[in-house]
Amino acid sequence: MSARAAVLLGLALAAATPAAANDSTAEIGAGGIVLAQNFSVAMQSEVLHISMDEVRVDYVFRNRSDRDVETLVAFPMPDMDVSPYWEVAIPNLDDNFLGFTVTVDGRAIRPELQQRAYVAGVDVTDRVLAAGLPLAPIGDYDGLDVSHLSDAEIEDLQSWGIVMVQGDLGRAGGRPQIDATWTLKSAYWWRMVFPAGVDVAVEHRYVPATGGAAGLFVLGDGTRTEPHPYYADKFCVDKGFLSAVRKRDAASGGDGPHYSERWLSYVLSSGANWAGPIGTFKLIVDKGSTDNLVSFCGQGVTKTGPTTFEMDMDGFLPEKDLDFLFIVAPEQ
Repeated sequence: MSARAAVLLGLALAAATPAAANDSTAEIGAGGIVLAQNFSVAMQSEVLHISMDEVRVDYVFRNRSDRDVETLVAFPMPDMDVSPYWEVAIPNLDDNFLGFTVTVDGRAIRPELQQRAYVAGVDVTDRVLAAGLPLAPIGDYDGLDVSHLSDAEIEDLQSWGIVMVQGDLGRAGGRPQIDATWTLKSAYWWRMVFPAGVDVAVEHRYVPATGGAAGLFVLGDGTRTEPHPYYADKFCVDKGFLSAVRKRDAASGGDGPHYSERWLSYVLSSGANWAGPIGTFKLIVDKGSTDNLVSFCGQGVTKTGPTTFEMDMDGFLPEKDLDFLFIVAPEQ
């Protein structure tokens, strides 16, 4: 965002985990769904509700032209590292892995889901599928099932950066663990008609895939007084926030469970390809508990309840995505 301010919402603040994206017009290109500029339909308003349990987005669109517009609408999700070393909680182990639902003027529609695999920015989807591997190997923490592949085929996949072999393929006693190392890019999409001169209400709900860590990496080795540049840039963490985290964690004390980190991202920048800026934008963040802390980059954020915070902007043109750092109390 143009003005970035660290948001420390009191000593009893809450924290967050990773989320998803803004609606965007789209086209089907050679590589699947691609975002496209739309000069006829404007996003009149967006209300974004963020919590660790649910993300809800309420839009109002208006077709400003004198004729109906039919287009694809895509909802791109944050990139997901499918490596077993990246801690991400997946709500559903099926095709609709986030339980994503969408309604248009109160009528439920069924979106499609596109998923692509990338390594170092290169689309390797065809290679992953040709090897008989799932694009989203969710829950395969003991390694991929590659029993149908030869050692030479596995070595070829490793040369592409698609898998990592945890040891020597030729060792006695069976193969070592073989892990996925690609990045999964997902987008829900559907076809819509925007009638000329008519407001259309669209609502999404889904359970965010929450990433996190058992410890508090934000504190470094415990002696850090200045925030690490990564946390300062991504979540606008400042010295006051570090101090609050340190006090909370120290108070939990003993050998029992301590505070932990959760991260949530929302792809906001894709909303910039509608006609003009977002008329009115409201962000509502719920940290879930008064024992939690949250930090994110924003401006004009106000506390509206024991666990809720809001940011309102008019004529908003998204330039960056939103990232939330939640520091979560042990009992959660």
